[in-house]
Amino acid sequence: MSRNLPISPRTAVRSRLAPAAIGPYSQAIKVGNTLYCSAQIGIHSATQSLVEGGIEAQTERVLKNIGALLSAASLGYRHVVHCRIYLTDISDYAQVNEVYLKYFDDKPPCRETVQVVALPRDAAIAISCIAVS
Repeated sequence: MSRNLPISPRTAVRSRLAPAAIGPYSQAIKVGNTLYCSAQIGIHSATQSLVEGGIEAQTERVLKNIGALLSAASLGYRHVVHCRIYLTDISDYAQVNEVYLKYFDDKPPCRETVQVVALPRDAAIAISCIAVS
């Protein structure tokens, strides 16, 4: 039996401080008190190009991009409850963790990290997240 349940309103969240979407998706969507951030890669919003400097620089840029989306939704890193990290080289795991720890306190969000064959624009890392106010 099909039920006509009400649909929660969805609000697109955008920030000029995060790179524009490079495909048919929103930077982030807020539903109720939950923000769903699309995976970010290490693109600088001003240049729309991948940052140079290896995995550490890309990880830093990714987390700053996420921070811009969180801020646009009046949230911060402390509101992040889940992250999904995609790496093209799992041996970068320790270096990513060093940068990642700068953004999350003693109660970091749950997460998983997976190795993938490739990412858009030849990025080495992408991170998506869910935040709750």
